[in-house]
Amino acid sequence: MNPELARLQAYPFERLALLFKGVTPASRFSPISLSIGEPKHPSPEFVKKALIDSIAQLAVYPTTKGLPALREAIACWLKNRFKLHSIDADSEILPVMGTREALFSFTQAAIDRSQKSLVLMPAPFYQIYEGAAYLAGAEPYYLPCSAENGFIPDYDAVPDAIWADTQLLFVCSPGNPTGAVTSRETLRKLIALADQYNFIIVSDECYSEIYFNEAHPPVGLLQVCAEIGRHDYSRCIVFHSLSKRSNLPGLRSGFVAGDAKLIKPYLLYRTYHGAAMPVQHQIASAAAWQDEAHVFENRALYRQKFNEFKSIMEPVYSLTMPDAGFYFWMHVHIDDDVFARRLYEEKNVTVLPGRFLGRDINGCNPGASHIRLALVAPPDECAEAAHRLRDFMQSL
Repeated sequence: MNPELARLQAYPFERLALLFKGVTPASRFSPISLSIGEPKHPSPEFVKKALIDSIAQLAVYPTTKGLPALREAIACWLKNRFKLHSIDADSEILPVMGTREALFSFTQAAIDRSQKSLVLMPAPFYQIYEGAAYLAGAEPYYLPCSAENGFIPDYDAVPDAIWADTQLLFVCSPGNPTGAVTSRETLRKLIALADQYNFIIVSDECYSEIYFNEAHPPVGLLQVCAEIGRHDYSRCIVFHSLSKRSNLPGLRSGFVAGDAKLIKPYLLYRTYHGAAMPVQHQIASAAAWQDEAHVFENRALYRQKFNEFKSIMEPVYSLTMPDAGFYFWMHVHIDDDVFARRLYEEKNVTVLPGRFLGRDINGCNPGASHIRLALVAPPDECAEAAHRLRDFMQSL
């Protein structure tokens, strides 16, 4: 077997199960999970109908490149959402079986194993970035995100020698777990660095459609490219998904878009990889990308839950609203794993210790002393979780 497999760390939820081993939560409380970022809002009925109506497509082999109608729907959405002058549905967009799979497989296709290769990534992070780097034969290089730097990496602190060996940079905006949005100015700086040092920017924008101010949606990498006249999106790739935007995590539907010079060889890789999206999923996905009303309603529901959760917690803790996304990234004053274990035992609420999402950088894990709260449950459950969390913190 590939020896790089031995370098992979247990996924955060495996570590959480181990942390809770032998713990019996208080039976007077029903379980509430705020640990996994799995949307629990209803999936759109019209998407379900599109899926059912296209069930005859089960008899059809899907193509890796995807249906023209799906790519055109995605192109139209991208142009409207990010104010693009143009994006070519044929050469600059590729449907994928969920962005988790695509983030991993794109890294395998992109890394030149004959060269020394670093993959830069924020820390704490979505763990697929690290695993993708290891299995592509590259080395992860962690960029700490803390309150002091607004939970955005300090790119100015990265040495020139590190940039010189960088083949790929992961940007996660809005960030998981912090919810921080990378600014236009920072994205422009990264594009200039990519040109100077010849690396690819991979922007994971899967939380981009969950934000709290309708007048200020998060900026995207392709949007900044368009603003500076970089209409070929050179060295820039973005990843989007229907999982969070449309509450469709089970559809496993997303897309990759950007530089055609990168999309073309990635399509070749995916053809051999055998990861074509089922035709009925493509038809349902096209319907989802063509509708914004359900996305607006989804944001309104998250806005309600965040405001209520924050208000309930206010007497004991002043939560900081994220820029976007559906996580509270909460600082705690005891070890985060101890906090999570005791909260589960005493209140039957599951949260994720921040250290599980980070790595030691010069002896310090930037995720430590934090917990991630995923406000994905229905409003009444989120409110009940907030009351239990408030009571728990009062007892500490």
